[in-house]
Amino acid sequence: MDFNGSSGGGSDHRQIEESKPLLGEMSATEGNKMGAAPCRRALLHCNGMRYKLLQEGDIQVCVIRHPRTFLSKILTSKFLRRWEPHHLTLADNSVASATPTGYMENSISYSAIEDVQLLSWENAPKYCLQLTIPGGTVLLQAANSYLRDQWFHSLQWKKKIYKYKKVLSNPGRWEVVLKEIRTLVDMALTSPLQDDSIHQAPLEIVSKLLSENNNLTTQDHESIIVAIAPLLENNHPPPDLCEFFCKHCRERPRSMVVIEVFTPVVQRILKHNMDFGKCPRLRLFTQEYILALNELNAGMEVVKKFIHSMHGPTGQCPHPRVLPNLVAVCLAAIYSCYEEFINSRDNSPSLKEIRNGCQQQCDRKPNLPLRLLHTSPDLVSQEATLTESRLKPVIVTSNEIHVEVERNNTANQKMTANVGNDSEPNLIDCLMVSPTCSTMSIELSTQADRILGCYVEILKMLSDYDDWRPALASLLQPIPFPKEALAHEKFTKELKYVIQRFAEDPRQEVHSCLLSVRAGKDGWFQLYSPGGVACDDDGELFASMVHILMGSCYKTKKFLLSLAENKLGPCMLLALRGNQTMVEILCLMLEYNIIDNNDTQLQIISTLESTDVGKRMYEQLCDRQRELKELQRKGGPTRLTLPSKSTDADLARLLSSGSFGNLENLSLAFTNVTSACAEHLIKLPSLKQLNLWSTQFGDAGLRLLSEHLTMLQVLNLCETPVTDAGLLALSSMKSLCSLNMNSTKLSADTYEDLKAKLPNLKEVDVRYTEAW
Repeated sequence: MDFNGSSGGGSDHRQIEESKPLLGEMSATEGNKMGAAPCRRALLHCNGMRYKLLQEGDIQVCVIRHPRTFLSKILTSKFLRRWEPHHLTLADNSVASATPTGYMENSISYSAIEDVQLLSWENAPKYCLQLTIPGGTVLLQAANSYLRDQWFHSLQWKKKIYKYKKVLSNPGRWEVVLKEIRTLVDMALTSPLQDDSIHQAPLEIVSKLLSENNNLTTQDHESIIVAIAPLLENNHPPPDLCEFFCKHCRERPRSMVVIEVFTPVVQRILKHNMDFGKCPRLRLFTQEYILALNELNAGMEVVKKFIHSMHGPTGQCPHPRVLPNLVAVCLAAIYSCYEEFINSRDNSPSLKEIRNGCQQQCDRKPNLPLRLLHTSPDLVSQEATLTESRLKPVIVTSNEIHVEVERNNTANQKMTANVGNDSEPNLIDCLMVSPTCSTMSIELSTQADRILGCYVEILKMLSDYDDWRPALASLLQPIPFPKEALAHEKFTKELKYVIQRFAEDPRQEVHSCLLSVRAGKDGWFQLYSPGGVACDDDGELFASMVHILMGSCYKTKKFLLSLAENKLGPCMLLALRGNQTMVEILCLMLEYNIIDNNDTQLQIISTLESTDVGKRMYEQLCDRQRELKELQRKGGPTRLTLPSKSTDADLARLLSSGSFGNLENLSLAFTNVTSACAEHLIKLPSLKQLNLWSTQFGDAGLRLLSEHLTMLQVLNLCETPVTDAGLLALSSMKSLCSLNMNSTKLSADTYEDLKAKLPNLKEVDVRYTEAW
């Protein structure tokens, strides 16, 4: 097809058409030029205008049956046959009408259309298209010039794509095929149509071509990838093409195509993909690309540079989808490392078997027994040594990883007795928990071991970015790894770096993710505690996690109660070894009366007195308790008002200087106190009225008050920064009869919840809140 132009009527026009070869095929209209002077082709200006690809629309149709030599005479006549309105659909193979009657009784195949032209002639309707077909002409009349041009480009595109599909479905010489692929790509890039399918259609054609021809050489692979690279800059590759890319990454990881062509494609996937579940092969391609980078000479340094490029040079990553997508790729890759063990556990088909057609149940291989390896418990007392557990290997056949411990008869009887009378476990039983964990004997293949090392290292890289760490902690909080991975010593040892980074982060939204999502489920806090399946450091990481949690708003009865119920043994064990955090925990349990059982209290006291740091802190606790009792005996004022602008330090100094055991009414209104003063307020057992008007007292302090000052009757929180998160905790203060939440961030739902849970509440002020 060539470029043809003519002038007439005093105006200059230019006709632009596609002139791309199809496997060397000449244009069907080459040499077919209309010679009549009055008839000329309409002009299309190259003005950069964009059009949406038409799939259907209303248009006027006229069909003229004639020998080609008489066309000019028919067009120059004053009369044409009637025009019929039709709703045409541009299907994949033909142009069809929604009402197949009249001119459009039969659809017109794209293969029958020899040429598509913009057409105009003197004294005739405007905005026409001419479709040249064997034995005649089809005229299409649009309502305006823009709609006419839109029909023109859409028909041209559909006709060309149809031809490329036909030609490339039966390829001959691959050097010619490659030339046609380049032409196809150029056509897509230069098309004035603006639609997702404009770039996707050529990719799908190439994808089908590659899936049906598996005997290509490596050079052909690379040439095709380079040819379609421009289309991949703004489009995700289709599934079959992803499979082709994966194969290339596996077979030639050191090819320059991986770096030069695949890198921008993977970057786009990570930045813009919204759901790998809809196209899992995109995730697989990203996974194989990263593994290919890891195969380069620099190895993990190249991967690290790629991760850094995805984050960007600034302290804040500008692409919110990158981290979730990277984590999804890492989780899928790590899961694949343990797929054989998971399948042997539940006898389910692997992903490869699903792709190849799952085997019948009777043909599947038998369960692969997974045995647990145990190490000798490190017991710290002579009594514990006498009752040392005899451990036996366990075959894992259920969905839970567990360790069966066979104790002697005395130990069994003791445990049975404890269960029967609901008493606290004694010190010996608490210390029976080994600080070293039992791990599953898993030997990964060389390939799986390489994949595991690469993607655990990526998780460690992700945890090093401050802006990514909160979201990463939230994504990993439900512990998304298979149980086999958590029982694999190498995996948990490497992942320990990530958990340590969470434990070191001072932000509550990060270190709070160390806890489980909901009650009854283990979190990282449990897994890395002494006796946990991942603990291999005698509780050092556990102690650091407890320390950071106790330093935030988790310094509450609820957290201490959970430690007393589930982790009292590890806490006492680490306190025996002189860990200061655990000594502080045990002292707080005694101070807040967390432990009701007298024997357990005596065990805790004995543990504290066994070390210098424990003895010192226990003596300080006793002194504070003695002073508190003396203050309560001395009495003191019942009402107290702190001067405005007073601080937390001023309040602490005042309360420690005299007797306030009888203090019932305390006003801190218009002072500068914060939630930090709550630690001093909870030591006022007689307090019934508390005024915090216009202070900086927040949610953390409110939660602490709600757990200790259960007898509080009047509370003024007017103009404080408290939110629903703290106000909900007030539901445990059943004695409240007056509550002022004026000008706070109270919501209507929280207000309704408080009214339902506080039966004695009579006076409430919710003005200037959402509940007002």
